[in-house]
Amino acid sequence: MTTLQVIVEADGGSRGNPGPAGYGAVVKDAATGQVLAERSAGLGVATNNVAEYQGLIAGLEAAAELGASTVEARLDSKLVVEQLSGRWKIKNAALQPLAVRARDLVRRFERVRFEWIPRARNAHADRLANEAMDTQAGIETTPAPEREEPEQTELWPSADRSSPAGWTGAVGTPTKLLLLRHGQTAMSVDRRYSGRGDVPLTELGAQQAAAAAKRLSTMDGLLVGGEPAPVITSPLGRARQTARAVADALGGPVTEHAGLTETDFGAWEGLTFPEAAQRDPELHRAWLGDASVPPPGGESFDAVHRRVRGALAELTESYAGRTVVVVSHVTPIKTVLRIALDAGQSLLFRLHLDLASLSIAEFYPDGNASVRLVNDISHLS
Repeated sequence: MTTLQVIVEADGGSRGNPGPAGYGAVVKDAATGQVLAERSAGLGVATNNVAEYQGLIAGLEAAAELGASTVEARLDSKLVVEQLSGRWKIKNAALQPLAVRARDLVRRFERVRFEWIPRARNAHADRLANEAMDTQAGIETTPAPEREEPEQTELWPSADRSSPAGWTGAVGTPTKLLLLRHGQTAMSVDRRYSGRGDVPLTELGAQQAAAAAKRLSTMDGLLVGGEPAPVITSPLGRARQTARAVADALGGPVTEHAGLTETDFGAWEGLTFPEAAQRDPELHRAWLGDASVPPPGGESFDAVHRRVRGALAELTESYAGRTVVVVSHVTPIKTVLRIALDAGQSLLFRLHLDLASLSIAEFYPDGNASVRLVNDISHLS
C-alpha cells in the first residue's frame, strides 16, 4: 500500500490585528515538491493568530482529503507551532477551540510534525493569504507574469535588490526603524542589572555615541527634502545622551517616548547576575525561563512586550513610510526585533546586543516585517 507523505505550508494575516484577515495553505508532495492542493479564504475581522490557526486547519483538512498518512506542517507562526507541539500553554480563549480542531485533525494522520520556518520560506502560503485579504477587500490581484529561465544563474537576483518585499509579499512602503542601543555606563562595565536607574554614559560611552552618530549621519534616508529623520528615545539619561549625539549630527530634535524605557528590574536593580541568583534563587531561575515572571517589585518581559508593542504601533502610525532612529535599551530593542521576526520569548535570552550597536527592522502597512541588520558595531572599530 502506497503512503502519501505531504508538506503543509500555512500562513495567516491580519491588516490591523485585529483587522481584515485571511489565510492561505498549500499542500505539497514531500517527495517531489509538487503542489497537490491550495486553500485560501478571507475571515472578516480577526487577529493574526486566529488567521494562522485557520490556515493550518485548512491545510490539514486538504491533506486529509488527499489521503495523506504523514504531514510535516510548516508555519512562520512560532506561537501556533509551540502551542500545538505542547510546549506553550493556550491562554487566549479565542484560540482554544481552534487548537482543539487542529488537534482533532492531527489524530487523522499516522504522524504530524510541526516546524517553524522564516516568513521568507513561507512565501507561497503568505501570497495566498494576502490574495484572500485583497479579494475580501475588493482589491484586484494581478498574477505575476511567467518568466523565462535566465541563461546564467545569478548569485544575487537583479530585481529590486534593496527591498525584501518582492519575495515576502509585503505591500506598501515600510517604516524603517534604526534601533540604536545606548553607549557604555558604569553599570554596564560591571555587568549589573540596569533598568530604571538613571545612570549617565561613561567617557567611553560618549565616544561610542559619537561614533554611532557619525555612522548614522552618512546613511541613506536620514535626510529627506532637507528634513532630518526623527530621533525617538527612551527618557532615561543614558539613552537621551546617545540620542542627543545622533540628533546633533543629523541637525534635528529629540523626542522622548516612555514606551521605550528599559525593563524595571525591581529589587535586582544594581545587582550582578550571580548576586540576583543568590538573593532569589528560585525566582531568578523561573524568571530566566518564563517571560510572565517579574523580578521582585519589577516588570515581567511580557509586560515589557505589551508596552513596546504599543510604542511600536504609535511609531509606525505617526511616522508611516519614513526612516526613524530609535534609541533605547537591550530589552526594548530585542522586543522590537522579536515582533518583527514573529519569534518566541527565547529570542530575549539567545540574542546578544552590544553597547551602541545598530539593528534595523522594517514594518510594512500590511503587517509584514523584515529585519535587515542585527547588532552591527562596525562603527566602533
